[in-house]
Amino acid sequence: VEVKIEVVIPEKERSKEEMSPNGKASPLIYKVNGTARHYHLEEHPIASNPYHNPKDMVEASVCHVKDLENGQMREVDLGCGKALLIKESGEFHAVGHKCPHYGAPLVKGVLSKGRIRCPWHGACFSIGTGDIEDFPGLDSLPRFQVKIEKEKVYIRASKQALQTQRRTKMMAKCISLSNYNLSSTNVLIIGAGAAGLVCAETLRQEGFSDRIVMCTMDRHLPYDRPKLSKSMDSHPEQIALRPKEFFCTYDIEVLTEMQVAAVDVKNKIAVFKDGFKMEYNKLLIATGNMPKTLSCKGREIENVFNIRTPEDANRVVKLATSKNVVIVGASFLGMEVAAYLAERAHSVSLVELEHVPFKKFFGERVGRAVMKMFENHRVKFYMQTEVSELREQEGKLKEVVLKSGKVLRADVCVVGVGAVPATGFLKQSGINIDSKGFIVVNKMMQTNIPGVFAAGDAVTFPLALRNNKKVNVPHWQMAHMHGRIAALNMLAHGTEISTVPYLWTAMFGKSLRYAGHGEGFDDVVIQGDLDELKFVAFYTKSDEVVAVASINYDPIVSKVAEVLAAGRTIRKRDVDTVISLSFRTGDMSWLTGKGS
Repeated sequence: VEVKIEVVIPEKERSKEEMSPNGKASPLIYKVNGTARHYHLEEHPIASNPYHNPKDMVEASVCHVKDLENGQMREVDLGCGKALLIKESGEFHAVGHKCPHYGAPLVKGVLSKGRIRCPWHGACFSIGTGDIEDFPGLDSLPRFQVKIEKEKVYIRASKQALQTQRRTKMMAKCISLSNYNLSSTNVLIIGAGAAGLVCAETLRQEGFSDRIVMCTMDRHLPYDRPKLSKSMDSHPEQIALRPKEFFCTYDIEVLTEMQVAAVDVKNKIAVFKDGFKMEYNKLLIATGNMPKTLSCKGREIENVFNIRTPEDANRVVKLATSKNVVIVGASFLGMEVAAYLAERAHSVSLVELEHVPFKKFFGERVGRAVMKMFENHRVKFYMQTEVSELREQEGKLKEVVLKSGKVLRADVCVVGVGAVPATGFLKQSGINIDSKGFIVVNKMMQTNIPGVFAAGDAVTFPLALRNNKKVNVPHWQMAHMHGRIAALNMLAHGTEISTVPYLWTAMFGKSLRYAGHGEGFDDVVIQGDLDELKFVAFYTKSDEVVAVASINYDPIVSKVAEVLAAGRTIRKRDVDTVISLSFRTGDMSWLTGKGS
């Protein structure tokens, strides 16, 4: 059976070898099950409104045309749910009012050039289509019809969409899955985190209808990994990114508890630890990181944990309740675990080699402010030291001995001393790996091997924000975007990554948001009150702002992220006066002006 799908390849990506005599793109040929098959990839239309039941529709007048100025947004109530009404360039648009990621009110977000950015975690959506354009999150916003009659603005919407406030893009399905050889796939994705899942979904959204296989060492389907340290008692089904039915519906196969031991790029074969082999045509490596372990005596004692799975997190919570906890490492994971356990454990002690938490990432002043907040919640810090020994009693942890000589009572120990890329299985593959073990990719997430892509925490890639410097950005949001870019380029779209890194952490009810890439910053300009944990910090290198962080000043981080995404520069000399004005008046319109 010859299956034909139309591929639209950008003009600049077409080589002479791929051109037919009449100048049109010739079919790509994929080899599946040993048989050459021709594919003409055809763009899949995305339905603007998947709901067709008239009884499910509601229409309401929401305002006068003069009630909104250009660049303004307003939450409007349609009786059975709310929508976000937007006016830009004289036109009205209506979409869902909550971010599908964690439900942030988008009316408090940032509107800029046809898209809105979430105030909490930086996800971006088109106001014209509702489609997600930057991450985190998987779903788009529902888009509602807007009409103007007698200078009144009406919105027509689906009741179901008003209630769910999310929309999953239409996706293709595998044409004939039953005919495939189990040991052969068109696309193989090693790793089932955010990067792997977004890659698979993007392929289906773009109309790709051949076999997709994801494999993971985990026993679960893809889940929201950041919640392992922020919401430690969550069960796997509570933090699943997609339900099991989703993978069945869209023919995305997930092989759990399957570890790849080697990759033969010449013959396009992945070899699994149990000896099973799978042929592939395109490969994505998205294996993420593996947590570092302690090297001291007693590291194998029971009740010493790395938080890697939901079971790890659940077990720690159970054992830590009303007990003594020692956390090694003031990393994001270590600090989040300390915050979560502070009210549950009898005591929480945190051991760190540096003298201030987060110093390299947020700077000393912000780090001290965060440290003070933890101390106010009974977390005890032991700084500028490390663990020399773990002692046991009847096989279980009893004490943690520090190099300073201090002995800490401990029923549970959580290790958060960093991570290394999970790329050891690639050492003999021929795939370019740097000295630290990271996979080197270009702007299209391609490795040095044709047809092999890599994404997520295990890669270094050119960051447009920092003049294409090769960086590793182990952020949840960035992993999503890596997966999308890899998928688009598996389909020869020629799409380059240009997103602005965005991350967040939550501790004691305070959310610290961060955008940019501040590695190597030489100064921090702070406005607001660190003691009250209501501030914004600008990280500068020479004369240029390279990153921003804030607590209790939304949506300043999302606003700056939009400026950086537009390729504009904020100068250090402007921060003191202009940001001060923004704080006093609430006016941040200067950020979206022209020029630097």
